[in-house]
Amino acid sequence: EKREREEERGHWRMMKGVTTTRSPCSLLRRDSGVNTGVRRRETRAVVAFSSAVRRERGNGRNGATAASLTFNKLRVSAERDQRLTSSKKKASVCQAQGGNKGGSSAYDYDVCIIGCGVGGHGAALHAVQQGLKTCIIEGHDIGGTCVNRGCVPSKALLAASGRIREMQNDMHLKAMGIQVGSVSFDRQGVADHANQLAASIQGNLKNSLVALGVDIHTGMGKFVDNHTISYGLPGRVDVGGQLTARDIIIATGSVPFVPPGIKIDGKTVFTSDHALKLEWIPEWVAIIGSGYIGLEFSDVYTALGSEVTFIEAVDKIMPGFDSEIARIAQRTLITPRNIDFKTGVLATNVKAGIPGIKPVEIELTDFKTKEKVDVMEVDACLVATGRVPFTQGLSLDKVGAETDRRGFVPVSDKMEVLGKDGKPVPHVYCIGDANGKYMLAHAASAQGISAIENIKGRPHVLNHNSVPAACFTHPEVSFVGLTEEQAREKAEEEKFEVGVVKTSFKANSKALAELEGEGMAKAIYRKDTGEILGVWIIGLHAADLIHEASNAVATNQTIQDLKFNVHAHPTLSEVLDELFKHAEVDPPKKKTGAAAKSTPVA
Repeated sequence: EKREREEERGHWRMMKGVTTTRSPCSLLRRDSGVNTGVRRRETRAVVAFSSAVRRERGNGRNGATAASLTFNKLRVSAERDQRLTSSKKKASVCQAQGGNKGGSSAYDYDVCIIGCGVGGHGAALHAVQQGLKTCIIEGHDIGGTCVNRGCVPSKALLAASGRIREMQNDMHLKAMGIQVGSVSFDRQGVADHANQLAASIQGNLKNSLVALGVDIHTGMGKFVDNHTISYGLPGRVDVGGQLTARDIIIATGSVPFVPPGIKIDGKTVFTSDHALKLEWIPEWVAIIGSGYIGLEFSDVYTALGSEVTFIEAVDKIMPGFDSEIARIAQRTLITPRNIDFKTGVLATNVKAGIPGIKPVEIELTDFKTKEKVDVMEVDACLVATGRVPFTQGLSLDKVGAETDRRGFVPVSDKMEVLGKDGKPVPHVYCIGDANGKYMLAHAASAQGISAIENIKGRPHVLNHNSVPAACFTHPEVSFVGLTEEQAREKAEEEKFEVGVVKTSFKANSKALAELEGEGMAKAIYRKDTGEILGVWIIGLHAADLIHEASNAVATNQTIQDLKFNVHAHPTLSEVLDELFKHAEVDPPKKKTGAAAKSTPVA
């Protein structure tokens, strides 16, 4: 009996991680900081453990070993309660000491974020890292447009369609000694891949917030005052309420813009939100707009067998691109594929059709003369004319603010909402597409982090010229900063000389190994100082390569500084290595004559 009692104590000490010879019950009393509830639960663990030991001994087995599982389950539960209690105590101490800005018990939260897209999520994570009690109000899906109806599922479609395009390129594969038979695909399988990815990422984002203790409230938020938000959903009585926070961040994002005269039916006339579902593959698709969204969907549709026609209001295709990069993109992304385009025209009237029965009718009007010039009949029409902020219903008037004529919330460089008087509204911020500064998901996240820094009293201003952008076509296009045209306009105004340097993917060993030598990198900089004004890349994995340049802009490195960076060989990163090494900067000008001498004034 003595040996069995020692065995019981030994196993208890082993599982508790202690070397004391005290009894299990005395161990429960050693920590006076554990609350009564936790002690009761650990006591139950001891009783269950001892009972299991005795029960298993009666069966002729090692009782202590057999009882371990029962004990561990109860022990984990007890330790979890202990951690939660400890966390609450620490939070109370911090609040009492004023350790966190805004930690006053006068508010439910330190920070409330309206909207949980990539921007709201990024702001929430940073807020928690800074010790701020945080909540999110979300009326639709965690992850917002990017995760559920934008960049994430579209990349899944591009990945699948890109593989199909590659496998169907017999000449490319034969050049590497690869022979394949006929290539087919399952439309629903491709669509499911996109849907499953979106659902997975959405779940990951939600779980990360819950794990960090961020409260998620369901509903559409609106202001009551600078510190109070009410929220709810139309027709729902099971959700909603009102909460207070010291600081409030608007992160409501944007929705697709549909020009007047276009009626969306979601089947034959649709936006990117509908197109991502890939419910069918039209034989002929008209895409209104040739920006990022339009180009990426043209890549998907042509890989899956569709013909595409771009309708662009201005006189050139891809108007937002650097002109030289746009010409190369037209040569690689447009001309070799079943794509044509009509420029200088507006789609002033679009009538929906019936798939396989009735075509979509598109009335085209000259952009300058406003005269009707043509009527197109196609199987489907994708409206890719940009996005507009989703800021209706916020009741900004309650805090003395209002949106501009386009619906954007005016903000300062510190993301502070500006009131009707042009001055910052205390404790109210706005990030992401809702403020219109740079309508990209990662820009929204960076703005969210910047807002939290300012909330914590550490002044921070995001350099939007350092934010990279990418178009995930095959090949990809990426850039940071200005186009060459914009840089030359700036140079003319500020009286400096522009330097431009270029390099080709055809000189890169890794690109040639992939038989993907089509592409170019281009850097635009100040000749006098070496300041990087812009970098553009078109080619294999351009979206991944741009970050060396964007981080250089963010950290104020000059193009001379980048010449000393070392790149692994052979890699695609050497495209930028060669680019920066080719740049030439003017030597500092020497002062001459009277300018070189300072004459004291009597």
